[in-house]
Amino acid sequence: MTTRISYATALLLGLGMIFLGARFFISPDVATTGYGIHVNSQGDYSFHYIKGIRDIFSGLVICVFVLLRERRALGVTLLAGTMIPVTDMLIVLSKSYNGVLQALPHIIATLICSVFGIILLATKRQLKS
Repeated sequence: MTTRISYATALLLGLGMIFLGARFFISPDVATTGYGIHVNSQGDYSFHYIKGIRDIFSGLVICVFVLLRERRALGVTLLAGTMIPVTDMLIVLSKSYNGVLQALPHIIATLICSVFGIILLATKRQLKS
């Protein structure tokens, strides 16, 4: 049961990351505000596109591992991937205009990745009868 919940949560996480990444292409200014930083891009959205494609790729990798039922690969990816929301959180908190509220999405992502990564790695493979 915990494996199913972990897969479902990971799928939602992956789809969410694809959505957030796509938002950096579709509405870059809104996306950076949602991320928790203010960027004066002056119409140059190069950074936004770099961030967007990173999120889309990460989300796709997670979704593919869920759909292929690659439990260990998904667990390792989630656990190793915690470095992304942790770094994002530190970037957001380094801005004087931000507080914990703006870092909360990154904190939640860190918790989801680490908890479900550990669960997936700790769960023994279920043999089919």
